[in-house]
Amino acid sequence: MGTFLTVSDEAIKKGECTDIYFVRTEEALGRDGLNPAVVMEVTASALPDTWAVFCGLPDVLSLLEGLPVTVDAMPEGAVFYRNEPVLRISGRYRDFCRYETAILGFLCHASGIASAAAHIKRAARGRPVYSFGSRRQHPAIAAMIERAAWIGGVDGVSNTCAPEGMPVVGTMPHAFVMCYPTPEDAWRSFDRNAPADVPRIMLCDTYCDEKSESLRAAECGAAAVRLDTPRSRRGNMRAIIEEVRWELDTHGYSGVKIFLSGGVTREDVTAYRDIVDAFGVGGAIANAPVIDFALDIVEIGGQPKAKRGKRSGAKQVYECPSGEHVVLPAAASPPAGSMPLLSRYIGNGRILQRPDMGAAREFLAGKPAVLRDS
Repeated sequence: MGTFLTVSDEAIKKGECTDIYFVRTEEALGRDGLNPAVVMEVTASALPDTWAVFCGLPDVLSLLEGLPVTVDAMPEGAVFYRNEPVLRISGRYRDFCRYETAILGFLCHASGIASAAAHIKRAARGRPVYSFGSRRQHPAIAAMIERAAWIGGVDGVSNTCAPEGMPVVGTMPHAFVMCYPTPEDAWRSFDRNAPADVPRIMLCDTYCDEKSESLRAAECGAAAVRLDTPRSRRGNMRAIIEEVRWELDTHGYSGVKIFLSGGVTREDVTAYRDIVDAFGVGGAIANAPVIDFALDIVEIGGQPKAKRGKRSGAKQVYECPSGEHVVLPAAASPPAGSMPLLSRYIGNGRILQRPDMGAAREFLAGKPAVLRDS
């Protein structure tokens, strides 16, 4: 352990971050001289929503690189449904059994965040959505959170440790406003000191009601007002937003936009998307429910074999032109015009291809299936 209570990359790579029963399994199989050739698949028998987004593959590949295994997987950004294999590992069980904990941790967490971001972005119906939730998670995984949110479709992220290639956005906290004699002093300071390409979005609920501060911010040149009132003080939030919009328009500030943040949920986005211009979403993305993946044996010694509740045999998932998915045995003929989703990423320990974050984001954006979102 280092200064902070986190597990090192080295310990994870060595398989030292695992559930104890995998260590005991490995030891017992070794003493009995057993190391069967297996095929294992990662599936989720239930999902938080109708569909989810596959994410977290690069960490799995880095973990398994150099081990005598073969890995096939869906591309990152792929939409998947329950009981569809998103990743398949072939090899001798004792050679990789202790890595199951980390494999599932990488995929469950990242896929949950990407899925939540995708559903929220689609609920916004074209309104920008920004990831503001890295403070809701351990800072050691901030880059993972922002990467998964970006693949899920958010328009920008707030954490300075986000991977390169995405906009890092944000304006001011309440503490900034409170450091000045008046909100006007703070807003004018921000206007003077912020880089020219940073939008002049002024936080407007520090001391007074949102309507009053929004009008005062507009008079100071705000391009947008951000409403971040804590949930416990909101009252009827729609009425508040409507009142702010009315007063801005009535006083000649129809061009000033409204940005909503502070405990925003997917339901809030759906409820306010007609009167809010952009959303900052925190815990609803960063603290999203994980995808409850499992890694199960489906073949032993070349023969189909699975525990009850699981379907035996290696499988392939095909995406039809309509967006519908069909799951078939890996050796079966594909449906006409379909695209196989699982492809090879590791061959006998050697990485054959690496996921690209931008490609994953584009892959998801082009999927017709996600347009079914309610």
